[in-house]
Amino acid sequence: MAGKRKPTVQCPTCKARVKKTGPDFPFCSERCRLIDLGKWASGAYVISSPLPDTGDQADDRDFDKKQ
Repeated sequence: MAGKRKPTVQCPTCKARVKKTGPDFPFCSERCRLIDLGKWASGAYVISSPLPDTGDQADDRDFDKKQ
């Protein structure tokens, strides 16, 4: 018989186990939360810009050749 699993994840900064009901979730502590915030503020983390959709450009070229 399987026991009930406790809902835990890993802290993204130090990889320690964190309960999903913890006050600093998803971090294990305020320290790890501030380290992560500092990485965002310094530019260590970036969200890439979307890649241009080149599928429409190919369709436009084919359309121009037909005219």
